Amino acid sequence: MSDEIIPTGPEQAKEPTVTSAPPTGRKFPCAQCGAKLDFNPTAGALKCPFCGHVEQIVEDESADVEERDYHSQMERMRERAEVTLPDTFTQLRCTGCGAVVVLEAKHVTDQCPYCGTHLENLPDSERELIAPQSLLPFKLTDREAYKAFEVWIERLWFAPTELKKIATLGQLNGIYVPHWTYDSMTYSRYTGQRGDDYWVTESYTDSQGKRQTRQVRQTRWSYASGEVQHFFDDVLICASQGLPDYLIVKLPPWDLDALTPFQTAFLANFKTERYTVDLEGGFERAQKIMETEIVRLICQDIGGDHQRITEKHVRYLGITFKHLLLPIWLAHYRYRDKGFQILVNARTGKVAGDRPWSWFKILRLALLIALAIGLILFFVNRSKNPEPSRPDAGQSRWGEAAAARIVGEQRRRPRMAATPSSTRISPTASTCC
Repeated sequence: MSDEIIPTGPEQAKEPTVTSAPPTGRKFPCAQCGAKLDFNPTAGALKCPFCGHVEQIVEDESADVEERDYHSQMERMRERAEVTLPDTFTQLRCTGCGAVVVLEAKHVTDQCPYCGTHLENLPDSERELIAPQSLLPFKLTDREAYKAFEVWIERLWFAPTELKKIATLGQLNGIYVPHWTYDSMTYSRYTGQRGDDYWVTESYTDSQGKRQTRQVRQTRWSYASGEVQHFFDDVLICASQGLPDYLIVKLPPWDLDALTPFQTAFLANFKTERYTVDLEGGFERAQKIMETEIVRLICQDIGGDHQRITEKHVRYLGITFKHLLLPIWLAHYRYRDKGFQILVNARTGKVAGDRPWSWFKILRLALLIALAIGLILFFVNRSKNPEPSRPDAGQSRWGEAAAARIVGEQRRRPRMAATPSSTRISPTASTCC
């Protein structure tokens, strides 16, 4: 494929392309027996583990899940005007994985839900943090999460045969994992080139010395420029460093439309992590996600068969954010003395986790594929070069018999003796006396 560049100057500025516009853990006393109430995911309420009394969580109608201005928040944080933890909770930094876990003040010791490191309730130094505005409450119980794990184990490809029989799941930990969401209107001006393919007929000489023709694809490049306007809504960024990114990205989708205004009642009986990816660091990650989509939109706007982006300038305006908590069941399971981590989306039951591989099954499949390819190539080659046909056995025997009869007849035929005085003279011959 060859390229043809049309030396054209900048085109007349076209109208901007608008692809998307912006849209206009504390315990509670039981009222019947006085015991401490835990949040029950099935009932969506506070349920007493002793007498069974259920107390519905009263939603604060004045509260709402709203976007907060990013730049204003950054300015307030620089002025250290943020709220800190309430007295009923303390935050502990795990020495194993670095996660900041929030525990109720009455807990003396606990384990890190991510790595299992022993935690002592020695509060981490206080620093200004943004309080969560909303959350998605737990929807799946621990039993339902365990069933989701069993289904996931059953469906694993190339897993050891005995995995589902001997894999033992450890204790499930319910944890609220901090996340950021970012909204932003983007204006992306670009310059580049548009490539349009066309076909030409080309003559050539083949290996036998014959002249042949073929179709060759070529590309005609022309100048392109413009602006793409796109609104990004709820770009989700995990604000935890205690969980591996390659597992977190497998847990969506999340029903963010069902976000509930934050209340500490939802945290009862569950662990909560404070964010370790701050607001600014989260937006830097969000920009990388937006960047990928912006490049795709620019290429779409340029059009043609191929696109080249020479320059682009992106402006982010009207940036807003939300700090929210998403529910996850987390556990470790063991197989042949090796630990593996799994995460369960506590809203949908979707499972993401590490798993062992059966290299024997993978090798067997590779050998079967290689064998199949070898057989296909053998039959294709045989069809292109057929063997010459041979007479069958009946035809061969018939030919030998016919030849024998002819030889016998020649032997039985009498031979004539030559006469010495007779001379054969050619009609054209001349004699001399």
